[in-house]
Amino acid sequence: MEHTNTDHTNTGSTSFALLGLGDMGTALARAWLAAGHRPTVWNRTPGRAEALAADGAVIAETAAAAVAGSDLVVVCLLDDASVREVLADADLAGKDLVDLTTGTPGEARARAAWAGERGARFLDGGIMAVPPMIGVEGSGAHVLYSGSRALFEEHRATLAVPAGTVYVGEDPGFAALHDVALLSAMTGMFAGVAHAFALVRDEDVALKDFAPMLAGWLTAMAGYADRIADQLDSGDYTRGVTSNLAMMVRGNATLLRTAEEQRVSPELLTPFMDLMKRRLDDGHPDEGTTGVVDLLAR
Repeated sequence: MEHTNTDHTNTGSTSFALLGLGDMGTALARAWLAAGHRPTVWNRTPGRAEALAADGAVIAETAAAAVAGSDLVVVCLLDDASVREVLADADLAGKDLVDLTTGTPGEARARAAWAGERGARFLDGGIMAVPPMIGVEGSGAHVLYSGSRALFEEHRATLAVPAGTVYVGEDPGFAALHDVALLSAMTGMFAGVAHAFALVRDEDVALKDFAPMLAGWLTAMAGYADRIADQLDSGDYTRGVTSNLAMMVRGNATLLRTAEEQRVSPELLTPFMDLMKRRLDDGHPDEGTTGVVDLLAR
């Protein structure tokens, strides 16, 4: 992986178009405009594009016209089907297409092949930010990119204006894969946070005091990811284990009894606990939870 920081300086003269001005697309456009770029913009609802004209954006009447006048074409649309529809009448020959539309690895690979058949280079992107983070120095916003390395290198200064850039490989599906993997982990964390607040909220507990305690604990546990990676790479799931599976499965009973006492459903926890118990029953008491990864593979 290669990282670059957000760059707010206009260092290139490449003409580029931005198709799609939803909340994220508009945030991207405003970041580029603030940095002195003049992108050509298009949106299915013209009013969104017109709102950017005062800041220097060039408005295209059609997506095909925006593409025709640009070397670099950035799309940030609703879904993969929208990308195909919007670009159906555009001549992509010789163009560089960057797709920031959220999708799956398979969709990104298919879109890369589709673009190649039309004579375009392709780069897929996964935006790891919400719109208010775009163009804000130090916000941590970044975009994961995969696909044409040459395209990425040629346009990285432009791409780095709204958010930092992280190149994750030539496989065009890798940006979406990393994106969804990270979002999946976030979803699991949200589930744990929701359960924790459900346990304490009806007690005489100041939630504003509990929140930083919870955040600090989750931060302290973040090293768990490094340990799992090391165990998966080595094949030794007992490596570095301090709390083994046998002990954790016994401890889960306390978590479940507490949920029952607090009249809180354990449904956010039990799927993972069930997998832990399966792995233990398969004869792996000295491992941590890494073996659950094996159980998830189909």
